[in-house]
Amino acid sequence: MSHRWEIMADVVRQGVVGIVRTHDAESAVEAARAALEAGLRSIELPLTNPGALDAISGLAAAYPHATIGAGTVLDETSAVLAIRAGARFLVSPSVDSAVIRTAHRYGVAALPGAGSVTEIVRALEEGADAVKVFPASALGPSWVSDVRAALPQAPLVPTGGIAPADVPGWLSAGAVACGIGSALTRGTAAEIAARVGTLVRSAHG
Repeated sequence: MSHRWEIMADVVRQGVVGIVRTHDAESAVEAARAALEAGLRSIELPLTNPGALDAISGLAAAYPHATIGAGTVLDETSAVLAIRAGARFLVSPSVDSAVIRTAHRYGVAALPGAGSVTEIVRALEEGADAVKVFPASALGPSWVSDVRAALPQAPLVPTGGIAPADVPGWLSAGAVACGIGSALTRGTAAEIAARVGTLVRSAHG
């Protein structure tokens, strides 16, 4: 079992977290497998998918060197179930202290969501390992740059409406990684693999 700081380093090592939003476990696993086989190392499966726990469990077992996380973790019960399924990090749309405490109790990383400087500071105070900035498309890289000027200690992961081609701009603005959903993980396995291959080569490799 890796320590939390090691998990967090693995989550952001390529500068990209691939978010797989599908309607069932089978399609989620198919999309995630395509991304992982193409070289992506960090995948988030939102719990809005009714089969997310099964998908996390299967992927964590099949890809022990990848870092598989759960998204849209809203409460302590969901957090425990996701961790038991094999999630190594928990992403939330808001700052929930119970979710963060639960993640840390079991040694996994917590990435609560924030959309303002006040929420980012609260997330840091609650012990966030990184902060999901959402919705990123409404804010822009310059917002991250401005926030980092005031809060250089904040590890920010902008998510929402980011295209693969946008990643270098966000990283140069000071983000530690970007969360990319449908722009990366939609379509056929071949399409996903092609996008991931291009992104991995151009980002952090």
